[in-house]
Amino acid sequence: MQALIRSDERGHADRGWLESWHSFSFSDYYDPQRMGFGALRVINEDIIVPTAGFPPHSHQDMEIITYVLEGTIRHRDSTGGSGDLRHGELQVMHAGGGITHSEINPSAQERTHLLQIWIQPDRRGHAAGYEQAPLDAEALRRGFATAVGPKGSGAPFQINQDARLDIAWLADGQVAEKALDAQRLYYLHVARGQVVINGETFSAGDALALKDEAKLAVTGRGEAEVLLFDLA
Repeated sequence: MQALIRSDERGHADRGWLESWHSFSFSDYYDPQRMGFGALRVINEDIIVPTAGFPPHSHQDMEIITYVLEGTIRHRDSTGGSGDLRHGELQVMHAGGGITHSEINPSAQERTHLLQIWIQPDRRGHAAGYEQAPLDAEALRRGFATAVGPKGSGAPFQINQDARLDIAWLADGQVAEKALDAQRLYYLHVARGQVVINGETFSAGDALALKDEAKLAVTGRGEAEVLLFDLA
């Protein structure tokens, strides 16, 4: 089974300081057919104007991943976690029993463009925490490389759920292949550029949900970045 979701089918909101596109139901956007995919609950594409952002607010029982496409986001949280996140790095916040954080664009000139991803944990009440580190750019340029995996998996970032995030940075004409487990769910999101899958062109913001599939091959059309979620 394959289901194609085009970028312009997502929910959209423009608050002036923040423009967002929601792959799944979020805030004022509600679609009962798009409440998530497996444990994947949110993919929000956000553009934040200079010096603006999200003031301190709280989350509970969610694994939250931030992937920056352009600019910088400045993170502060109640566990003492802090950092300026840019493209080529990843941020993972374990909301656990509760965490308060802010996310601000520190630049006076440049916008911030990012993806915020929420994955439901395997249970409530995990310890809250924060991680930030560079991605392995060399591995990502070779094809799909695991960035996030479950606890004990050995993945660079580990979360409290049987879920993985593989990322590929593709050159024009480069093919990234991935063997799939037909018993699991997969969700591919095009973060940047264009790719071709089974003769179909996918552009930034487009997605492909997969079930009962054995293999995935993605070809870059120009430079592209894709995120592949592997879900129980």
